[in-house]
Amino acid sequence: MFSSKKRLDNAYKKAKIINFDDASKFILFSDCHRGDNSFADDFANNRNIYFHALKHYYAEGFQYCELGDGDELWENLSFKPIFEAHKNVYMLMRQFHKENKLHMIWGNHDMVYRNPNYVKKHVFTYFDKTLGIDVDLFPGIEYHEGIILKNTTTNQDLFLTHGHQADWWNYLFWKWSRFMVRILWKPLNVMGIADPTSPAKNYSELIKVERRTKKWIIENDNLVTIVGHTHRPRFPEPGDIAFFNDGSCVHPRSITGIEIENGEISLIKWYIDTNDDGVLQIVRLLLEGPRKLIDYKTSP
Repeated sequence: MFSSKKRLDNAYKKAKIINFDDASKFILFSDCHRGDNSFADDFANNRNIYFHALKHYYAEGFQYCELGDGDELWENLSFKPIFEAHKNVYMLMRQFHKENKLHMIWGNHDMVYRNPNYVKKHVFTYFDKTLGIDVDLFPGIEYHEGIILKNTTTNQDLFLTHGHQADWWNYLFWKWSRFMVRILWKPLNVMGIADPTSPAKNYSELIKVERRTKKWIIENDNLVTIVGHTHRPRFPEPGDIAFFNDGSCVHPRSITGIEIENGEISLIKWYIDTNDDGVLQIVRLLLEGPRKLIDYKTSP
């Protein structure tokens, strides 16, 4: 059985490399868990927040990195009902893809995307009911286990992955977990009972996953590592272990993410608030940062 170290080593070794510099802009989201708009679809509550935020980043010229568990393919048998439930989101993501600004990582809930044939069959095109033919959605897209953002000026690497490599159950036995979720936990979830195998809902598991990931980071010269999976945002100070987590898009009434811009990194939140006139509005809040990425380059 592979250890967490070997799984993370493997993801890093096979990672897609994307060069960037201080003029580059990235938004990192993960754990959207986009579903079929049923009672069990946790993403549905924050869909408008997410769509508004993504429109903002597209207009501002950001590249979008999704760090796994974008689509909820444990509760749902196929991508089709998810696409139909959130078509406006996928049409916006398609615009990123057309401009080579969409970078996808698979997590444990969408691990089927590690199979290029599955990706080609299900997400390259979609059936347009109006035209009666298949139309391009994400033609040629590739899903990766890891991505390395390499700064061409400072030669600094940022390693992006989902983070379930440090969660042996959800990495090795994802098919069993998927079966249990579909048969047992999805109906219980509707009634408000949480899945105890999920580190996002099991604190002791969450701590173990974070500890294993931090150990790997230390062993790799404090490599800046950005993950999702646990749904718990993490933003270290320079000099600490360079372990970042972008949180999730299924927090109650808010989404969190990580921005990289001007050679700096920030943790942000988007949520619904009211103005002085009582009008609802979606606003961006800076939670942590910005911090210069280069400040994380030396080992702790």
